[in-house]
Amino acid sequence: MRNQLIQNIEQAHLKKDVPQFRVGDTVDVHTRIIEGEKERVQVFSGTVIMKKGAGINETFTVRRIVNNEGVERIFPVHSPFIAKVVVRRSGETRRAKLFYLRQRVGKAVRLTEQRKAKKEGAGETAAPADDAGGAAERRELAGAAT
Repeated sequence: MRNQLIQNIEQAHLKKDVPQFRVGDTVDVHTRIIEGEKERVQVFSGTVIMKKGAGINETFTVRRIVNNEGVERIFPVHSPFIAKVVVRRSGETRRAKLFYLRQRVGKAVRLTEQRKAKKEGAGETAAPADDAGGAAERRELAGAAT
């Protein structure tokens, strides 16, 4: 329960197009960096290990390995310095916070990729009932290859 007055004041500062990602996703965070009069965009790639907060205080933590050293950065979701967040991979997780990745090294850090659900009836062909061993699929694939 948040104070209604605070929510109304924060509403003007919230981003309209909040990126959709979850804990376990591998993301590219494009950050605006202002050096003097020049502005450039720097990309930080890594795995989202935590999301917390609500409203203007919502943040997410991205972790990656650089030179065999773990680096974590905390980004405010509604910051004007975050240009965009691109989801490269969706990881399968059973936890809300992935702090156990801090103790892991190498291939053990990898998460299994989350499979996208197929839409039913989209481009499916009905196989004959007497088809044994998927002969119809093999014929389709052979025909498509030539």
